[in-house]
Amino acid sequence: MFPKFRKLLVRVFAEMRWYTIVLALLFYGVTSWLLLFIAGEQALTQPVDFIYWLVVTGSTVGYGDLSPTTTAGKYIVSIYIIPLGLSIFGLVLGRIAAWVSEQWQKGARGLKSLDVENHILVLGWNGPRTIRLLELLIRERSSIEENPDIVLCVRADITNPLPDQVEFVKVTTFSNDIDMDKACIAKASVIIMDNPEDDLTMTTALYCSQRNPESQMIAYFNDESLVGLLQKHCPNVECTPSVAVEMLAKSAFDPGSSVLHHDLLDVNLGQAQYSLRIPDDVPPLKVESIFQALKSNYQATLIGMARGNDKLKIQVNPDLDTTLYSGDKIYYIANQRINKVRWQQFVEANNV
Repeated sequence: MFPKFRKLLVRVFAEMRWYTIVLALLFYGVTSWLLLFIAGEQALTQPVDFIYWLVVTGSTVGYGDLSPTTTAGKYIVSIYIIPLGLSIFGLVLGRIAAWVSEQWQKGARGLKSLDVENHILVLGWNGPRTIRLLELLIRERSSIEENPDIVLCVRADITNPLPDQVEFVKVTTFSNDIDMDKACIAKASVIIMDNPEDDLTMTTALYCSQRNPESQMIAYFNDESLVGLLQKHCPNVECTPSVAVEMLAKSAFDPGSSVLHHDLLDVNLGQAQYSLRIPDDVPPLKVESIFQALKSNYQATLIGMARGNDKLKIQVNPDLDTTLYSGDKIYYIANQRINKVRWQQFVEANNV
């Protein structure tokens, strides 16, 4: 009989909702006060003292500054208030712990909707390559003054690979508004698309161009022939094809070329490539003055430029007499990113 009663009690408590627990707490408090009042415990039935004493007694803290003085009061506390208080207190703590654990599990499995903006959104999963991409993004983020959130959005059945460093969302498709709103796609400042299948990357890029045309979009393709097709429909998407074969051919005639390019892309060792936007309050500058100011003041080398209204068409090794204007972007090689640029040095070099 007792095992059946115990199972029934466990099931009832396990299935209790929050409103039921609140009602149980109210019932426990009211009946405890009434029993103590009937027992003549005047000190324990004062409103403030009663709430304080019931909480510390029911949670087993028991400071001892307040206690029953009558015989009936002692029986009521030992037989009713303490046992029932312990049960309710343990139930509340268990439910809170279960809720916190459930929320963490939802976040790890990507089942929660995010509330972020101006973030970097990575769409797709390629195993170790995606983890490497996330690690590079995290390291690059540490070199700039802004600290954008990084969100990984996948269709694969995985959990968050870097739970302490990136946000994580799992979706059924990259072209469903409800799913993609969980990743706040319309508020992303950068969208990176890298999927094992090029056709999935293509459809994802078309969808992203429609949902967030103002964002910076980058798409990786294994098949370079698809790059031109996408740019016909979405000219604002920066397409990055695989260049492994090209590097093999280049190194055959110019030994060390692949090592050089790897060094320029590696954020851990050696020189690396970065970019700068010319602020709005800077007057027109010649490439020659920018080249000289970068080298003499920052030990950096200018390698390319792009007009402000066409950042996807980069001119490598521009002529020294080319004029750059506010809003244009320059690309340079340096030991580290230049965060605090004194543009007056460039203006002075331009006036010499």
